[in-house]
Amino acid sequence: MAQTVPQMVKEVALQYPQVAAQNAKDAEGNFQPVTYKELMDYTYNFGGGLLSLGTLRGEHIGLLADNRKEWLQADMGIMAIGAVDVPRGCDATERELRFIFSLAECKTIIVENETQLKKVLDFKADLPQLIRFISFDTISPNTKAQSQQAGVEVLQFEEVLALGTTYCQQNPGKVEAALDAGTADELACLIFTSGTTGEPKGVMLTHNNFLAQLEDLKERIYLYPGERALSVLPVWHAFERLCEYVILCQAAAICYSKPIGSVMLPDFQKLNPQMLPAVPRVFEAVYEGVYRTMRKTGGVVYALFRFFVGVAKVHSRIHRHLFRQTARFKNDHLLLSWIVLFIPWLLLYPLKALGGVIVFKKIRAKLGTSFRGGISGGGALPPQIDEFFWAIGVNLVEGYGLTETAPVVSVRPFRAPVFGTIGRPLKDVQVRIVDEEGNVLPKCQKGTVQVKGPTVMKGYYKREDLTAKVIDKDGWFDTGDIGLIALGGELVLKGRIKDTIVLRGGENIEPLTIEMKLNNSRYIAQSMVVGQDQRFLGAIIVPSEEEIVGYAQEQQIPYEDYSGLLKTQEIRKLIDSEIQTAISAKNGFRLFEKISRFFMLDKPFVVGETLSAKQEIMRHKISELYAKEIAELFK
Repeated sequence: MAQTVPQMVKEVALQYPQVAAQNAKDAEGNFQPVTYKELMDYTYNFGGGLLSLGTLRGEHIGLLADNRKEWLQADMGIMAIGAVDVPRGCDATERELRFIFSLAECKTIIVENETQLKKVLDFKADLPQLIRFISFDTISPNTKAQSQQAGVEVLQFEEVLALGTTYCQQNPGKVEAALDAGTADELACLIFTSGTTGEPKGVMLTHNNFLAQLEDLKERIYLYPGERALSVLPVWHAFERLCEYVILCQAAAICYSKPIGSVMLPDFQKLNPQMLPAVPRVFEAVYEGVYRTMRKTGGVVYALFRFFVGVAKVHSRIHRHLFRQTARFKNDHLLLSWIVLFIPWLLLYPLKALGGVIVFKKIRAKLGTSFRGGISGGGALPPQIDEFFWAIGVNLVEGYGLTETAPVVSVRPFRAPVFGTIGRPLKDVQVRIVDEEGNVLPKCQKGTVQVKGPTVMKGYYKREDLTAKVIDKDGWFDTGDIGLIALGGELVLKGRIKDTIVLRGGENIEPLTIEMKLNNSRYIAQSMVVGQDQRFLGAIIVPSEEEIVGYAQEQQIPYEDYSGLLKTQEIRKLIDSEIQTAISAKNGFRLFEKISRFFMLDKPFVVGETLSAKQEIMRHKISELYAKEIAELFK
């Protein structure tokens, strides 16, 4: 049995050496395969190159790049010699990278291109241990010279492979021996995720954290040797990383595309893949694209489309109820349901089938002729999206997990999904629901989700204090999520206790950092960022009454009372300007951290109602109190 991820891929390569492991576009845009044998050659050569450069077992190596074939080849080489990758995507800010690479003490950082190299080089003074860059893309002579002046050598990915080839020839079997020496409890990677203080937390994940999931996942998300899965997500996220291991362990191929309709849909036609792991926003974009096209077409076609979708949804609801494919929270009488619903189910079936031939077949064709299903993760899948794909006959299952659980806790299986749930927990992964006092709750009662098992992280890097807060003495990890367990044993999520916001695009956002910046404005007294499972962020703003009134007097803005003043166009423009100035790229914020919409309150948050005794905002109480106003932001 494989103890490490490279050992697992080696076993697959020995059995299926000529099967494609990767498919990536060449300069002409045509997909070219990399076989499993070739992938292992890259693994050995890159690992050998690192050894020739003095890399030690257990050493941390930065990996600053987006998803591409070289990422996996480098990652496999790193892990093969027992080193640990510290990944981050190209959208990472200098502030994040400075903290991460400094704390991880990376001597070597692999970068995607010159832009990323320069980004790190700008804060080289904060990385005294850094001695080497390895770049996937070509680096200009000028930038190489600048880097060398700063005491950091620059090597191309191909140069390291060449060094490795020579090393392997001169030291036969040494890289293979290093790979075979790997153990299950060794660290595979150190993935940094946002913390409640705004500082990233380094999640230490072992090889066993990943491998412990694969046997169960192969049954739920099944592929056959030689099949293909489209890869569109950032691989430094634990979700995409684990999905790629699920693909590789089944001797299937990772096919690199982009989560953009104009790129992804043509790639579906070229590759005819069986699977697509993606965040909810990708599936939502497909849904919106279908409706947009139909609305533009208009007339009878659009009317027929709406009619058949409506029929299919109703039939699917009845079907799910009759065949136990919907989450159940109380006992029902199945025989009675069959007596009442059998005739409608039977009568609607021909209409749904007709809709499939006339309308739905054309939609499904955009995903190729071999598509088995999509896996939605990284955020909650909107129910209307879930129901639409179910109705038109596209298999879309939803999973749940966290970086700290490497990341899967549960996922609906392709063969027997249960609507409205995220499936049963994986084999050997225990899930319980507890109340505020830590008492275990029975099924169908809402509380905090806790997880225990071989997928739970080793801990937070150099933060034993934070680790102790989330993992108790018995090994139970507190997810910070609110949920319950349905009668069938499936997990259902109901919200989040912890502050981190996850958008539909899968972006993790720490609201406290944004709120602190907003509150620096003279016109903003308090704020709360919202947007969980939405496409963008919004905010609740409590203006500073004194400053707002003063501004109104200076600008001679007429108003009757303070509440009315906040509704004036002038004050809305003022607050909007303050928000956009504060939350900008200039201040280190990323595009998805932008506040797109907001509403203002004419009274402040107060202790006991919306503030805790420590003057901390109570997010859940505020969300409940202003639920209607928040909902309006995202319409």
